[in-house]
Amino acid sequence: MNCNSPNKDRPVFALADANSFYASAEQVFRPELIGKPVVVLSNNDGCVIAQSKEAKALHEIYMCKPWFEIEEEAKRLGTVAFSSNYELYANMSTRFMDTLRTFSPRIEVYSIDECFVDLTGFKRDLTAYGQEMKQRVKQWTGLPICVGIAHSKTLAKLANHCAKKQPVFNGVCDFTSMSKADLDYLFEQLPLDTIWHVGHRLTPKLEKLGIHNVLQLKNTNPKYLRDQFSVLLERTVKELNGESWLKLEQMLPEAKQMMSSRSFGFRLHRLEDLEEAIASHAALACERMRSRGLYANGVFVFIQNSPHDKAEYYGPCASIGLPSTTNSTLKVTQAAKWLLRKIYKPGVYYLKGGVMLLELVDKPGQQSDLFGYSASETKTNALMNVLDKTNKKYGRGTIRTAAEGTEQNWVMRRALKSPNYTGDWKELRNVY
Repeated sequence: MNCNSPNKDRPVFALADANSFYASAEQVFRPELIGKPVVVLSNNDGCVIAQSKEAKALHEIYMCKPWFEIEEEAKRLGTVAFSSNYELYANMSTRFMDTLRTFSPRIEVYSIDECFVDLTGFKRDLTAYGQEMKQRVKQWTGLPICVGIAHSKTLAKLANHCAKKQPVFNGVCDFTSMSKADLDYLFEQLPLDTIWHVGHRLTPKLEKLGIHNVLQLKNTNPKYLRDQFSVLLERTVKELNGESWLKLEQMLPEAKQMMSSRSFGFRLHRLEDLEEAIASHAALACERMRSRGLYANGVFVFIQNSPHDKAEYYGPCASIGLPSTTNSTLKVTQAAKWLLRKIYKPGVYYLKGGVMLLELVDKPGQQSDLFGYSASETKTNALMNVLDKTNKKYGRGTIRTAAEGTEQNWVMRRALKSPNYTGDWKELRNVY
């Protein structure tokens, strides 16, 4: 790997994006499905939220449509459906990002299936390097990806779009190797909504100003657009002209809140069932908080019925400040259940609930109380450490609080869920 100092070279970013990530992750362990239409469903097997390219080719009849409405037609066309397998997708994402780290020491994980890779100073054929990146990710993870390379992050996103949509690039589009005339010709063919931070919201407003494609926006005076819209659009135009205004973010910003929320598998009306659900959300939020070394100052709880029910909508919420910061699942669960009892209303069939931890701080930001709430924090931290290590090794839920219940009949419906091939010893793929 031949690199020069980043200070002596123009910035170069590659955006690696997994194609149809959820559907592709399912196909990795079911190779017989490669080439067939595959869709992934939302929580409780509701709507289609992801499609393989073969499913997209069916005139995109599936996306965001309720599964029960299209199930019969989809099966007739040979479509295979899966419930969302978030554990599998998270593990596959981690493998994807770890593979990209072999190409550069500096990366920014932008989302579960997208990552910026800093290629500044690399003295080699970047198009070939992008192809190598694509091939290695495919070999090591089984995921198909496309790569866009450019002198700014906005251009890298646009290059990635071209790599996906235009077969001539064979999955890797390198703007840094193209002449200005070639780029201008390409940009003239691209609509405005392909630009990062522009999308469908700003497109109609820009078209009223006579700006109809990427080239026209690129050639518009940035200061004029700042006066008409915002500083963000001004920077977007500068990035389209090859100026790097969006830097690589290698560290995640410190979280101020931590939420766990999900629709129930069935409508709940008993307080006991709701308490189990809220306790489970509290435990999951605390686990995530502890993984980042943070402590909570407050707890927020909400429950709601479906806005589509015939009954009047009811969606109360409540919050409480804690006597001192804590990362204890036991203390947070106690506070969450107290809040739930305050807002619970009999006779309502609840569809969703959640817990949010408020005003998170790291350890130096802790402040002890005068009344003994934090006196046992040392023992509590040790207990939580054992809890997290055990659940990480043997799977989440191996040890849980009694408040979460044993049956958990409220959990999200995932009737079509695939095995967790990469995260559970009991669900490993069998090879004969």
